[in-house]
Formats: sequence, C-alpha cells, structure tokens
Amino acid sequence: MNTLKALMMMLVLGLILGVAAQAEAKKKPCIDCHTKVTPGIVEQFLDGVMGKKKFDCSICHGSSHKSESDVAKVSMPTPDTCNACHADKVAQYKEGKHSIAWVAGSSMPMWGHQPSGITGDGYKGCSSCHKIGMKSPEQAKDYHYGGGACDSCHTRHKSSKDEAQDPRACQTCNMGFDHPQWEMWSTSKHGTIWQIEGQGSKRAPTCQTCHMKDGDHNVMTSWGFLAVRLPEDDAEWMGYRVKILQALGVLDMEGNPTARLDLVKAGKIARLSKEEFQTLRDEMIGICSQCHGPAYAKKQLDDADAVIKAADKLMAEAITVVQDLYKDGILTKPEGWDIAPDLLQFYDAQTPIEQELHVMFLEFRMRTFQGAFHMNPDYVNWYGWGPMKEALTYIKDEAAKLRAEAH
Repeated sequence: MNTLKALMMMLVLGLILGVAAQAEAKKKPCIDCHTKVTPGIVEQFLDGVMGKKKFDCSICHGSSHKSESDVAKVSMPTPDTCNACHADKVAQYKEGKHSIAWVAGSSMPMWGHQPSGITGDGYKGCSSCHKIGMKSPEQAKDYHYGGGACDSCHTRHKSSKDEAQDPRACQTCNMGFDHPQWEMWSTSKHGTIWQIEGQGSKRAPTCQTCHMKDGDHNVMTSWGFLAVRLPEDDAEWMGYRVKILQALGVLDMEGNPTARLDLVKAGKIARLSKEEFQTLRDEMIGICSQCHGPAYAKKQLDDADAVIKAADKLMAEAITVVQDLYKDGILTKPEGWDIAPDLLQFYDAQTPIEQELHVMFLEFRMRTFQGAFHMNPDYVNWYGWGPMKEALTYIKDEAAKLRAEAH
C-alpha cells in the first residue's frame, strides 16, 4: 500500500513538474527577448509570485505576439483575465466602487471640456486614477493603456499581494484636493501608530482594515464619495440636501429627478435606499468593534454624520445665494449648460463666485466630513469647516457687489 501511494505521489509530482516545464519552455522566448528590450519588466515579473510559480507570459498577454514586427498583437490583461484564477476577488471588485471609477470620472460634465492629456490619454491627469474602473474594449483601445484595473494596486509586473495590502499603495489616488484620505489617515492617531510600529502593527487599522475587510475587493462605504443619501428622515437636513442635489444637477429647480440621477446610480456615488446605507454602516461598526466597543464605534460614526449635516447647512446657504443671482438675472447661464450653478463643471465654473462655490463644495466640504470619519481633527476644523465659513463670507460679499453693480 505504501509503495502504491509513493508511486501515485511520484506520478502527480511528475505531472506538475511536466506542466511547469512546458510553461517554462513556452515562457523562455519571451524572457530571452525582453531581457534585452525591457530588462526591468523581466526582473519584476521573475521576482513576483507568478514568475516564481513558472507562469507563462501568454496567460496575461496571449500568444499572438512573437517578434518585434507584431507587437500590436500583444493582448493587455483586463479583470476578466485575472478572473481565471481570482474569480472571487474579481466578482467583489465588479460589485464595488473601484470598478465604476471610469464611469464616475468620464461622466462628469467637465471631462469633455479638457485637453485629452488632462482627463484621458497617458496617465497624466484624471485618468491616471480613474483607470482602475472597468472600460469597454473600445475605451481601452482609445486610451492606449488597455483595460487594466487590478494592476492599479497589484502593480505590473510583480503583481504583489503584499504591495496591495500596504496602506501606502492607496496614497497615489486617495490624496490631495478633493479626497485627502491618505493625509487624513496618516496623520491621525491610527496612522501615527502604524508609522511608529510599522507593517507588523496589530493595533493600527489601515485603509485595507476598514475598507477591505478580510480582503473583500468591494470597497464601498455608507455615505459614498459625495456624502449624499436618499431618502432622508430629517426634514431640515433634507432641505439642505435638495439644494446640493440641485447644484449637482440631479434634481431640477422644482425638486424633480433629472437624467443625471442615472449617472449617480451608475457611478454609485450616493446611497439611494435606507437599507443600502444601513447595511454598509453596520459593516463599519462591526469593523470598528474589533478594537472599540460597539456603542463607542456607533457614536463616533453618528457624530461624523452630524458634521456632514452642519457642513450641508453652510453649503445650502451658499448655493442659494448663487442660485438667486441667476434667478434675478444678475448671472446668465453659460451656453451649453443644463443648469447653473453646476457643481459638476468643477473648475470650469464661469465666474469667481462660482469658482469659490466649487472649491467650497469639492475641497472644503469634503475635508470637513472626510476628516471626521478618518479621525483627523485638523482636517475637520482648519482644513474644512473654517475654510467653508470663509468661503461663505466671500460668496455673500461677492453677491452683494454683483447686485450693486447690476443696479
């Protein structure tokens, strides 16, 4: 019996080694050529888990490209390529917000007004981060860098899981003007502990701890990018939110939904049912409760909700001031715009007062509420709430000057 088991094990081992040898032989021409042409890529691949497991390059790039003369035949990997081995992670990704990052970016009205280098081509502007989203084959071809998404975190050609689990992997995209989560987290007490104790820290939650529990690639949050939810039981707060939704073009001036609501749904940038919001909120309370008491965790999140309401009150007041300038004919709606003011035109706002409104919304309001959830007091107050109040003062003063000039 032991002899039979030994023979069976030898047979299985022989089959494994045979497959590996075939893959290695198949891979060798790629390695030989690219060692001369792109040696860095070869080094990274061989240092990664797929290279060490003797994976063949054609698994990701196909086998049509065989020489310098047919480079155009090389296939570029997409999430569907990764799905062959990582079906569960790809399924999670496709249900989450990263997968619709391309929709969320490219559907913005301002996108079409910019030079292609700023929003589309070449990894230089918006597309550099939003490429993590799914793209059609036509879009992948037009934007010259394929349909990759997984490689935004598991970067080419090492495709490292360890890299993607490090919070620093998130900082390229989750930083800066409108969503400085990296700066907020890294200077919070959580981030400070992680930097002191290092990657082995058992005390400090990272981006992945809170947003990718147990490696879940869904990466959704209860409030969403713009901290907007519907319906809202708090009537006062709902009044503020209507003003914001009007300035986003999601509701018209009578409060009725517009075609932009479909974009909000497609981009999952708002929560459109109580059940969806509460499910995601309960998940976060569960994550926080790994270190804190559930009651404490819930109170911290509820307190951050209150920060959003306070910020929305200031935002609604500022929007009303600018809306009234249009209503009274002091400002004229730009040609080609569906609504005005239009917060989704971003920095293409046509007047100084609307530029200030854009910054108030996309920089200061975002920093106010995101700072609250990332436990960073300076971002809540000095980078968010304080500048919001300053912006509101400027907007009121500028409106008074415009009215005086009009009469």
